[in-house]
Amino acid sequence: MELDRFSYRCGVIDCFNEMVRAGLKPMALAHPCPTREERESYLPFCEEICGQYGTRFFPEDDMLLTDLFPLSANRGTFNIIFYREESVRKAYEALKEEKAALQAAGTYAGEARRRLACAFGALLGYPEADCLRMIASNQEREPDRID
Repeated sequence: MELDRFSYRCGVIDCFNEMVRAGLKPMALAHPCPTREERESYLPFCEEICGQYGTRFFPEDDMLLTDLFPLSANRGTFNIIFYREESVRKAYEALKEEKAALQAAGTYAGEARRRLACAFGALLGYPEADCLRMIASNQEREPDRID
């Protein structure tokens, strides 16, 4: 039996929202979409499923890129972020601002960069040891400096 891409991704959205509702993940990401139009096609389902689970979502056009995931997984994509508590969304936005400030100061490197990636991982419910393992195995990262 072959499952179509849309149905599969809706199943992932359902599962992650159940995990967010249960408190297993403070925040979850849908699969990144290559186009805004594809991402928008999931929004009616997101409204329905978030209503069912008491969770929230927002479309993300400027995903936080860290060393947690390979750069090509999220750069230039359109995503949907799921969460329950507004403080989680604010923490995510604060990480994006912190990264921008570090880059502007030329200090997005070393421990600051690792800490930011681990803080993002914590929002996704990943233990620190797993974040460090994911960072260490990621061979596709942004450059330290953006000129």
